[in-house]
Amino acid sequence: MVEGGDEDKASVRAAAVFLSYASQDAAAAACICTALREVGVEVWFDQTELRGGDMWDQRIRREIRECTLFMPVISANTASRHEGYFRLEWDLADRRTHMMARDRAFIVPVCVDATKEGGTDVPESFHRVQWMRLPHGNTGPMFTARIVALLGTPASAANLTPSDATTGIVRAPAFTPVATAKSTLRKNRLAIAFMATITVILGYVAVDRLRPSNHTAGKPGATVAPARTPAMPAIPEKSVAVLPFVDMSEKKDQEYFSDGLSEELIDMLAKIPELHVPARTSSFYFKAKQATIADIGKALSVANVLEGSVRKSGRMLRITAQLVHADSGYHLWSETYDRKLDDIFKTQDEIAGAVVKALKVSLLTEQPQLARLTTSNQAYELYLRARALISRDNSDDTLKAYEDLQRAVALDSKFTLAWASLADILSKTYAEWYRVFPHGGLPAPTEGDPLHDWRLILTQMRAAAHTAAEQALRNAPGLAEGHLAMGQVLWRFDSAWTAAETQIAMARELEPGNARILLEAAELNINLGRVPEGIQLAQRAAALDPLGRASFIVAWGQFVAGAVDEAQLSLQRYIELYPTASRVHYRNALLLLARGLHDAALTEVERETLARYREAGLPLALDAAGRRSDADRALEVAERRDGNAMAYQIAYIYANRMDLDRAFDWLERAYRQGDPGMCQLKVDPMFRNLRGDPRYTALLDKMRLSDSRP
Repeated sequence: MVEGGDEDKASVRAAAVFLSYASQDAAAAACICTALREVGVEVWFDQTELRGGDMWDQRIRREIRECTLFMPVISANTASRHEGYFRLEWDLADRRTHMMARDRAFIVPVCVDATKEGGTDVPESFHRVQWMRLPHGNTGPMFTARIVALLGTPASAANLTPSDATTGIVRAPAFTPVATAKSTLRKNRLAIAFMATITVILGYVAVDRLRPSNHTAGKPGATVAPARTPAMPAIPEKSVAVLPFVDMSEKKDQEYFSDGLSEELIDMLAKIPELHVPARTSSFYFKAKQATIADIGKALSVANVLEGSVRKSGRMLRITAQLVHADSGYHLWSETYDRKLDDIFKTQDEIAGAVVKALKVSLLTEQPQLARLTTSNQAYELYLRARALISRDNSDDTLKAYEDLQRAVALDSKFTLAWASLADILSKTYAEWYRVFPHGGLPAPTEGDPLHDWRLILTQMRAAAHTAAEQALRNAPGLAEGHLAMGQVLWRFDSAWTAAETQIAMARELEPGNARILLEAAELNINLGRVPEGIQLAQRAAALDPLGRASFIVAWGQFVAGAVDEAQLSLQRYIELYPTASRVHYRNALLLLARGLHDAALTEVERETLARYREAGLPLALDAAGRRSDADRALEVAERRDGNAMAYQIAYIYANRMDLDRAFDWLERAYRQGDPGMCQLKVDPMFRNLRGDPRYTALLDKMRLSDSRP
């Protein structure tokens, strides 16, 4: 097909990697091309890409303009030559780098002989990154892993430092706006699973190499000491991922039950000290995906996988489970259980016992499971359905889960896990809780008071959350979930920082391998100003739940520390895993604004799935784009529609405008409303303009944050 210019952009998709070389190096370039294509990378290689009838010059210009990585093959054949078509390609690529921020280069130079970097006649942009050395084009797994890792992030940069090149570590590339980032891997399942593995690896690299960037959006003087990057650990043989069991019921309406069974098995097995078990989020990531057992094992760093199915008919169950060695596919154990629903807890124990026996590890001498179960099968089913709804992370399903949990504890007031889950979801302020908590039973709102709706709702939420957490602790004081629930309530609703830390520390002591507890501790530490400690805890959670929420918390810590570029990469990894999650696009837009990428920030705000965050983000992005009148109109909408729920975020807008009086007015309003955002006031980079004002100190005093240990 003849390409006629920009109007035909959609007709031919640009390749991920543009391979540019002198004709004398065609054989070496062909080797590189083949190696990349074998792992699913799309490569522009003109010997195979240009077809009869193509407009050579236009096509190449478009490919270079739109590719993700430009890979010049450098050798003695290119070092001192000014002729050859590759020189035009190099100039076009170099020109593209000058249109981008300096730290967003997309050049990945590959040298195929002994040519030295110094003094070589190549564009200046080629010298800003470390060259890869592939003699005669011979590649290996490290090379292809690097390229896949670079393409796996939304960046178009290959910023390798000399130390990175010698250690084999890939520096995370800088960010390219989401609206223009391209999907660069073929959509075959092997590539997807491989990318999941690389994403995890890259996450460790980005976190462990944390350092503040040149962008100083964080707290003045805040620093994070660089940490040594650990070598990738070997996969432990005593490790198992529990995949979501398949619902084989006739009507396919028992998925919540099969998922719940899987989640309970994860929790049971995770308590065994000798056994490494990825958390629910990571195991369930592969649900409905056509990844192989081997791919899943690599992505989650486990040697074994437990899978199975559940058929539920009335009060009868048939559960099939099998334990498979990930590398070989060898079945270590399998069993089918025909049981009554009344025997579900006993069956779970049997499956867990068979797994630990097959893996030759020891069960705990005291099993805490009985404290978390219920005598009511109906209550248990309601609880399982609620947990499935909560995992969807949206308002409607959260409120449905609340109803199921309320029914569960009404059936069995000793059901500790149901109480703990109630306390947990009541801290999810994105849900439309006004549907659950009307104003009955509370003082009538003052006439004309614009705060009454949200303030009254939060008052009732707080009371309900306290009741749930207290009941969980009363029922089972030795269960980690109860202490975690109380810790959440104490710091999110009460600003009782010391008491919250005590409860979360008790939960960690009871379950040191629980990723949720580690993430709660991580976020609390960051908000109290102990940023390195918080990020370290989030790293530990990432090891337990590599495809979970850890990258979101790490991104917050990096933003607070002023490491904006690194925060962008961490958050983008989370968005790639969960593109429809609430609040993430809003947070990403804040990072884009901190990096000066105004147009991209506006695009990202518009992608936010939660309307009130989208409306609160628009004025910020429009202000940055120089569209003040549009920003004013958007701000008026945000204040009118969302003032009762987004006071803290509206204060961002005025702080950014240096309208400090109005910024503090909205922060005071957020404080009176009990806005949960106030918990991060001490470290929030969006309020760096306020920190020298006495009113800022006064607010910290009200929040009991002034004396919290830095």
